[in-house]
Amino acid sequence: MRAATQHFVSDVSARIWDTKYKLHDDGERAIEDTWRRVARALAAAEKTDQSRWEQSFYRALEDFRFLPGGRIQAGAGTSRRVTLFNCFVMGTISDSMNGIFDALKEGALTMQQGGGIGCDFSTLRPHGMMAQGAGTVASGPVSFMRIWDAMCATIQSTGARRGAMMATLRCDHPDIEEFVAAKHDAANLRHFNLSVLVSDEFMQTVQDGAAWPLAFPLGADEPAGECIERIWPGRREPQCCRVLRRLPARELWQRIMRATYDYAEPGVIFIDRVREADNLKYCEQISASNPCGEIPLPPYGACDLGSINLTRFVRAPFTPGAVVDFDGIADTAAVATRMLDNVYNVSGFPLPAQRETALASRRVGLGITGLADALVMLGIRYDAERARALAGEVMRTACHSAYRASLGLAREKGAFPLFDARPYCDGEFIRALPEDIVRDIRRHGIRNSHLTAIAPAGTISLLANNVSSGLEPVYAAEYRRGVRLADGSLAQTRVVDYACHLFRELHGADSGVPPAFVAAAEIDPQSHLEMQAALQPFVDNAISKTINVPEHCAFEQFRSIYERAYALGLKGCTTFRPNAVTGSVLSGEPSPAHDRQCCSIEREAD
Repeated sequence: MRAATQHFVSDVSARIWDTKYKLHDDGERAIEDTWRRVARALAAAEKTDQSRWEQSFYRALEDFRFLPGGRIQAGAGTSRRVTLFNCFVMGTISDSMNGIFDALKEGALTMQQGGGIGCDFSTLRPHGMMAQGAGTVASGPVSFMRIWDAMCATIQSTGARRGAMMATLRCDHPDIEEFVAAKHDAANLRHFNLSVLVSDEFMQTVQDGAAWPLAFPLGADEPAGECIERIWPGRREPQCCRVLRRLPARELWQRIMRATYDYAEPGVIFIDRVREADNLKYCEQISASNPCGEIPLPPYGACDLGSINLTRFVRAPFTPGAVVDFDGIADTAAVATRMLDNVYNVSGFPLPAQRETALASRRVGLGITGLADALVMLGIRYDAERARALAGEVMRTACHSAYRASLGLAREKGAFPLFDARPYCDGEFIRALPEDIVRDIRRHGIRNSHLTAIAPAGTISLLANNVSSGLEPVYAAEYRRGVRLADGSLAQTRVVDYACHLFRELHGADSGVPPAFVAAAEIDPQSHLEMQAALQPFVDNAISKTINVPEHCAFEQFRSIYERAYALGLKGCTTFRPNAVTGSVLSGEPSPAHDRQCCSIEREAD
């Protein structure tokens, strides 16, 4: 076995391991010790053959083939009171002072143990509306989001893991305009990502050029006025909602687009797409996601993530004979599925409700990272049609292998408790799987309700020698990026892309960049969207994808990115355009605005 130092080709990767994942108080001296700890901890969930599974898990982890989420790598096999789940969506916030502050407490307890959170604030009555029973005027959801923001900053100041939060609001909430404009000031809501829940009806109204109603559910003693029916968070039956006002749908869409053009937020979640494609739409309602958007979750849901490092499955890189080891990807996906399923048996949960909800579905989010670097090693440009076809085949391989592994786990250990064969197999995603998989799900059930997601994987990709993150293109051959240190401070460090480093190792330090290398700035937004669309058919959760847009991009062209994303059937869209409020997250020089965002394009899912 190689010495630990030989696993790292840069000081920054070794530093990431030392500050984030190494167990200092238990004698870990090498990355192999960390892999062994994680493998042993996850194998402890097995009732038989623990030693055999420990070896199998170790081989998957070795040489960074499989990268479990950072909470797993940092917490598995330790005595720390932390959760191994990266993120949670919190419970439905009740529209009362007791409900709001109970939810705030639950969020604080979750973040204290290392979990990021997602919250839907749509249930809070809009600014200016009378608060039921109290005779006071409501201050609106954005005002309460500031309390969450302060809580997150306080938890961070105690030395806990840096907090990450996602806030969502319905596009028909009366305070949607205030929500859209909430982050125009770089100092405001700095610990939040924001996303608008955009419905199909709204997009149709935009297309029609009609007026859009903003409404909120009626209280028991409130005058009716004009009412419309809406499915509201936390309620299964349609609610009578009072229309407070209307505005042109195109005007609201323009405001959303202008905000994200000017200061990179809010993002957009096409919520009807998310709900329709949800494998559990028969028994849950989704209104929020984890902080980076790749795991839409019901109230109290948890995300259990890991990524296959595709650079480890390219044979004979930078040669005419370079090929993808599809069998290796399939084998690793099967082992990784078992590892992620075992997380449920060895992890604690900050709240009992989170344990109950998570164990009922046993969701996992197995994805990929290093895609762009793998393409460079294969001699394929990221924006080529061949790249999209190959990426789709890679994700298909991982997806189908994960589903077959989960079928095997169901036969061995039982199906997830919420499994109901008829509605589950009638789901949109399940119907598109190979016939043999669907047949076996009907017969035997399946261990995990969901199996695939593509996360940003920012820090774990940097740990693995700075392979390209998730499905993102390579930002640049060399660049500066912020690295969070153990004391919470942010250090700007120059890093070299993994594929470029390997190419120079093989061909000499002065060989420049590989022939197929293409930087993110050289890729047009349409190619970003098409890559996301190529992978989505094999992702049952969602995809975290940031479309890098040049600062000089015209506004009309920028707006068309989101409209094209909707036309392609994507579940969401996030862009990043350098701007005066957020600055440039990655750059040739340090950006003073870098630390003003909670979840930038470099915010990892761990």
